[in-house]
Amino acid sequence: MRLTTVARMELSAGDVRVYEPIVTEVTDGTGDTGDADSGRRPSFDQARHAAAGTRPGSWMAVAFAAPTVAPSVDTARDEDRIAEAWHRVIERHGTLRTVLRRHPPDHIRVHDIEIPDGQWWSAGGSEDPRKVLRLVFDECCEPFGSPSHRLAVVTHGDGTRTIVIGLDHSHADAWSLLVLVRDMLTFLGGEEPTRATVPSFAEHTRELEQRPAAPAEVCDRWDDIMADGHGEMPVFPLDLGDVSAARDEVVEVVDVLDVDGLARLEAAVKARGVRLLPATVSVLTAVNKELGAGDLRAVFPVHSRTGTPDDRTRWSDSVGWFITNSVLECSSPDLGECTGAVAEAIALGAHPLEPLLRPWGGMPQSRGMFALSWLDNRRLPVSVPAEAHPQHVSAWIRTDGVMAWFVLNDDGMHLRVRYPGTPEASMNVSEWARRVTEGLRSAAEHGFGSHDTVLVGEDNHLSPVAQR
Repeated sequence: MRLTTVARMELSAGDVRVYEPIVTEVTDGTGDTGDADSGRRPSFDQARHAAAGTRPGSWMAVAFAAPTVAPSVDTARDEDRIAEAWHRVIERHGTLRTVLRRHPPDHIRVHDIEIPDGQWWSAGGSEDPRKVLRLVFDECCEPFGSPSHRLAVVTHGDGTRTIVIGLDHSHADAWSLLVLVRDMLTFLGGEEPTRATVPSFAEHTRELEQRPAAPAEVCDRWDDIMADGHGEMPVFPLDLGDVSAARDEVVEVVDVLDVDGLARLEAAVKARGVRLLPATVSVLTAVNKELGAGDLRAVFPVHSRTGTPDDRTRWSDSVGWFITNSVLECSSPDLGECTGAVAEAIALGAHPLEPLLRPWGGMPQSRGMFALSWLDNRRLPVSVPAEAHPQHVSAWIRTDGVMAWFVLNDDGMHLRVRYPGTPEASMNVSEWARRVTEGLRSAAEHGFGSHDTVLVGEDNHLSPVAQR
């Protein structure tokens, strides 16, 4: 069972209890003097995220059904059981025992903590516990929280319970949420994880810092991308109205294809010798052309859990923000060109961003920025039992840009779009999403045209072949 699509959160009425951790400070081996030299450097994305400061909605969260217990087990004993499992998860993942702190004048550093104990408190009952949880997570799960994660339990009228884990985004990504659910269920079930220990995100950050400089062709390509955007990251190609200031978000979710429709699309893609992501990029590029919006240009998050040649799964079971940003550019719906564009975007994201974007002062936060995210939960090497019903709990934010998530689950393909609440954005982003949906459904029913160039062969040995 995979994580269900964002914004399909269903959480019935209930009482919310929060586990408040007791924190013990731990020095970092540097004396922890409080100056900018103490602590460790955060990752590029952590620093960028935290630099925006404390604000609502900087977190992400996951909810899942707590395993049932015998009727004789009272509430206090069950809470103790859940807290004990959570402490084992904290002990397993070093990322959960770190905090971000500001150091004058403008430095951000990572510091270690220990969490030896905690206590439960009542956040109140609600017909919609999501509202209560959002208030708790907005206050506690912020970049400089100590710690910036919280465990909560919602007890429903029928006696069942939902466990919810919230974390500031600086410490987690979508993959991490599944890891946390799986590990919690493992410990609640009295079992042990397959891997006794896992490396922490801090180790990943140190490894990135030690990597050799990106090759000249990668630096040159980033220079071209930034020049094309006049020093800005890609923006949504249609009018968003007045986004001189962030607006309340609007979120739309489209169930693009059910499981049978997705199977048909995958069969059509396979018949052309390409993968599903480049085929989707082909549809996106065609929609841009239809709307007179030029080439497809978007920020493209890619995961950095690539591991090492001798251990490809090194980071698979770790918790952290294992995401880096690349840029996807495509000028033609030709399937071969789309495959090349995706391969290039992944390659550009395989190198630490900080030195590459240093000439522009880091990654610019462009007004109207457009990002595309692709998450095929079916392919992740982490799964949880179907009866746990894992779901995202979404934060509410203000935004000036457009984010589109393609989420593939066992129940099909979903498209979630978030955009600023202006009349122009509502009209144009909705129309863009409608055309993308229609394009993917058409491809599932009728396949792709035979005039494109496709790539055949193994993933790392692709060669162009003209279709006849």
